[in-house]
Amino acid sequence: MPQPVRISLDAMGGDHGPSVVVAGAALSHARHPDTTFVFHGDNAVIGPLLEAEPKLKAVSSVDHTDVAIAMDEKPSQALRHGRWKSSMWLTLDAVKKELCDVAVSAGNTGALMAMAKFNLRTMAGIDRPAIAALWPTLRGESVVLDMGATIGADAPQLVDMAVMGSAMARILFDMERPTVGLLNVGVEEMKGLEEIREAGRILRESQFPGMDYRGFVEGTDIGKGTVDVVVTEGFAGNIALKTAEGTAKQIGQYLRSAMSRTWRARLGYLLAKPAFDALREKVDPRRANGGIFLGLNGVVIKSHGGTDAEGFAAAVDLGYDMVRYGLLTKISETLSHHRRTSVIEVAS
Repeated sequence: MPQPVRISLDAMGGDHGPSVVVAGAALSHARHPDTTFVFHGDNAVIGPLLEAEPKLKAVSSVDHTDVAIAMDEKPSQALRHGRWKSSMWLTLDAVKKELCDVAVSAGNTGALMAMAKFNLRTMAGIDRPAIAALWPTLRGESVVLDMGATIGADAPQLVDMAVMGSAMARILFDMERPTVGLLNVGVEEMKGLEEIREAGRILRESQFPGMDYRGFVEGTDIGKGTVDVVVTEGFAGNIALKTAEGTAKQIGQYLRSAMSRTWRARLGYLLAKPAFDALREKVDPRRANGGIFLGLNGVVIKSHGGTDAEGFAAAVDLGYDMVRYGLLTKISETLSHHRRTSVIEVAS
């Protein structure tokens, strides 16, 4: 029987704090009984919530601290006053000390990234981490990165992101060689910034065993699911994410307005309700909740701050999968292949 996956939780992170974190952990534990939990935060608040979840309490402990990072706190401020003692720092520190296998927080994204980089450091061969997220598509789901960890990227950094994203896709989609594309302003090889064209050349020539590089993809290809992994730098990735979220809300508002305009429209909605329910489930942000900080010496999951218990459970589930199926090992193996290939090319 495999060893339990030990999950470190920032109980004070997010808009709702321990109420959502504990409830979400309980949902995830019901799906994955081979998990244990350490909650970092105020025991006076966490304790009573655990009392109401006896099965979760039996596999959990609380690391008490009354210091929490505010959602609007600047990363530099968070590091100054939260280092060593905040619930967010302790959540990450448990992974660094190998007391836990994965850290999950719904807290301030900038602060979490700053603390994760400071505490866990980046993997050998990785210049800087990236945030990867699952994106609903017409084919199912795709991995998209970077969603805003850092602005700009040179060719080697884009290649690193392709390596990390393909490792994540291999786990989530259970495939040997996920397809990978570089987001660009066109699919032609002569288009785009020099960094993107150079990254494309490296990916074509390296022939990584864990990915099937398909060339450039455009913005419309993300929703189509043209490739399993879409790679871009953080500025474009974050804009794409926010645009998609805004468009989904806009279309939802259009539908609600149209369906309530006349009695015939309301009747039509009732007749089509199963189809609308299926659509709502498909685009429900809770299903794909959880961004992964790739490139660190540890698995870190960032949950949306305003999510509910089901959404937080999805983030915990994602962390479980990344640990159980060896995300860090898969990234390291692919990076090792890339370094060996590069050495051979230089020698020849």
